Amino acid sequence: MDFYKRAFELKEETINHRRFFHQNAEAGLDMPNAVSYVTKALKQCGILPYPCGKGIGATVGRGDRVILLRADMDALPGIEESGEEFSSKTNCAHTCGHDLHAAMLLTAAKMLKENEPSLKGTVKLMFQPAEESLQGCKNMIENGILENPKVNAALAFHVTSGRLPIGSFMYNSTGAMMNSADVFKIEVTGKGGHGAYPNLTIDPINIAVKIYSALQALIPCEADPQKSSTLTFGRLAAGETANVIPNSAVLEGSLRTNDFSERNRLFKRISEISQTVANAFNGKAELKVSASVPVLICDSSFTEKTVEYLNSLNLINLTSIPNMHAQASEDFALVAQKVPSAFIYLSAGFNDEKGDYPAHNSKVRFNEAVLPLGSAAFAHIALLWLAKK
Repeated sequence: MDFYKRAFELKEETINHRRFFHQNAEAGLDMPNAVSYVTKALKQCGILPYPCGKGIGATVGRGDRVILLRADMDALPGIEESGEEFSSKTNCAHTCGHDLHAAMLLTAAKMLKENEPSLKGTVKLMFQPAEESLQGCKNMIENGILENPKVNAALAFHVTSGRLPIGSFMYNSTGAMMNSADVFKIEVTGKGGHGAYPNLTIDPINIAVKIYSALQALIPCEADPQKSSTLTFGRLAAGETANVIPNSAVLEGSLRTNDFSERNRLFKRISEISQTVANAFNGKAELKVSASVPVLICDSSFTEKTVEYLNSLNLINLTSIPNMHAQASEDFALVAQKVPSAFIYLSAGFNDEKGDYPAHNSKVRFNEAVLPLGSAAFAHIALLWLAKK
């Protein structure tokens, strides 16, 4: 089967899949609309899906040689401002493109089922929630997605925004492709009281701000400049009203690195600095980790073979960009720790000003022209890899 030709025939169907996920965006582990939609769509293709933790698993083909194809399908909390006619109707928005991933894998599943007699093994499908909170992959692994049948290799795609043309794809077969992530909160405890008498209180807002300020020096002053490290905060919350000093405050952020030892050292320093600053102002600070994923390191041999198979689609506009490294993190790294894996970025950018917004921006747009390529690549790579002994 010419998978790209077939994927192009199914383009409108794939777009419809994408727009359903987009308009009905959900975040976190519990995604009832997405799970129901994927379950129904797979059954319509003749594929029997099954619950796997909070996600959906399924298989096509038979045999002990097994390749897993993974698509995340969660969105981010927030209001969409893209201006698309199919903008989200919920308080979540697909500003990272996971709606495209889920749509591409649904169409790939349909094509693989149509071509099932030619499969020399098993394709396992993984429709995953909660990538953004770094919980979904862990949840599905704990519930057996890599077993029964046991997975031998795994592949995932991720779309990008920006101005790279459709057909550009990025990979790394030589080192760290994406950084680790530790998502954490620092809980600051003080002593609340009347805003007119701060001398009778221990102000947790003051402590939280001082901790934030102190930690801004950690990366430039202490991180190894030979390595990639990023520390950012996305939330500082405290209090309910203007004239009451609260009892507590919370800072939430993430540490990302490309080196295991650097990750451990910097995380220890975050805890030490937080506690030292809090003690200086008679308060307390406790560091709690809510989610962690390791550095994403793809298997060199499998990734190179994946790139070879992708290029064999013989599309004129395919352009490979090797040695990619991103500061962002990806919970597919948990799969890559356990089985040989490849992770490839596909450009879904626009060559216009309206499309010049980064991922996670409320105005970001993704070009649906990438959908047939992604669907075809999933199916084409799986079929060829299974055929090789």
